[in-house]
Amino acid sequence: MILSLAWRNIWRNKARSMVIMLSVATGLFAGISVLALYKGMMKSRIRNVIDSETGHIQVHVPAFKDDQHPAYVLPDPDSLSRSISRLPGVRTTAPRSLTQGMLQTATGSSGVQIHGVIPEKEYAVSQLNRKIVNGEGFHRDKKQEILIGRKLAEKMKLRIGSKVVLTFSDSSDNLVSMAFRIAGIYRTANAPLDELNVFVPMHTLNEGLQIGTSAHEVVVLLHHDEDAERIKGTLQKAWPALLVESWRDLSPETELLVQTIDQYAYIIMGIILLALAFGILNTMLMSVLERTREIGMMVALGMGRGKVFLLILLETILLTVSGAPVGGGIAYILIGYYERNGLDLTGMGEELMSSFGFDTTIYPYFPWDNLMTVIIMVILTAWISSLLPAWKALRLKPVEALRR
Repeated sequence: MILSLAWRNIWRNKARSMVIMLSVATGLFAGISVLALYKGMMKSRIRNVIDSETGHIQVHVPAFKDDQHPAYVLPDPDSLSRSISRLPGVRTTAPRSLTQGMLQTATGSSGVQIHGVIPEKEYAVSQLNRKIVNGEGFHRDKKQEILIGRKLAEKMKLRIGSKVVLTFSDSSDNLVSMAFRIAGIYRTANAPLDELNVFVPMHTLNEGLQIGTSAHEVVVLLHHDEDAERIKGTLQKAWPALLVESWRDLSPETELLVQTIDQYAYIIMGIILLALAFGILNTMLMSVLERTREIGMMVALGMGRGKVFLLILLETILLTVSGAPVGGGIAYILIGYYERNGLDLTGMGEELMSSFGFDTTIYPYFPWDNLMTVIIMVILTAWISSLLPAWKALRLKPVEALRR
């Protein structure tokens, strides 16, 4: 009976009921949208880390990670790459030579991380060729070519064909200078790394480093992101003398973001629900005050105060349950659209987004794993908001209520 009475009561004032339903729908829509946007941003960031920065896994000599001295090379990197490539779940591998140095031009200099790469293999691992925004990239018949990031090109006022000099130390700690021509300017979603990293042919860098056909790291790309930790363990068992790290080890700040992203989203959602709570509280309190005489009559006729309290709670919960599917449905439709077509955030500032390593186009992801939590939070907010109006109704004295 209480349930039936509560349902009839909420439709006695359709406008007020619709306001509460709309508030609940808006709150649920906002909560789901915030989670979807955050999850989309994190998926985008992880993709950038894996595809442009670290790969899924990297293999080094342990001593190389301590001071990156050019002498600490991998033993037979070609054989190592072939062996890793044959493992189930591995898509491809690419060896790299690495050193730190100085890029110099007629107008200034800048510290850089120099990557010696095999173009065909590097293109397969990091899609570097797809990120070239100016120029053609490496040519097979030219040894002294270099690819630089757009941020570095703007800083040093360089263009295609400009001559630069790289100065670095070789494996015997001798200072080496080599001249290169800019063959391409690339751009990734991480502007700070674009300013730091330059790419040259591996055989050319190896000549300068005096390391022959060796390499300092092997980058491993997998078919599935979730296999990273499993294959990392396999590689550690197969080559215990080498240092094997996954993208989580190589980019701990991204891993921290992944672990805390739900917390940030829930904080923002909590602020949204707090505003929703005040709206529900105000509307339900008005409803109780307008029905003072009616509630007093029900109590005078024998309805227990507990049932009156339950009646107000049920009215709020029914309004919430009625509004929640509307908010969830709208969120599902809009998020599905942007998940397919992308959400352009260029208006927030391309430089701002790239400075934090994010693309300007985000593909939100509907938070199925958090959906029940969001719904419970919305219902709990509505229930808590109804406690004061219900308590107000509970304190009404029948005689005084009937006089109003």
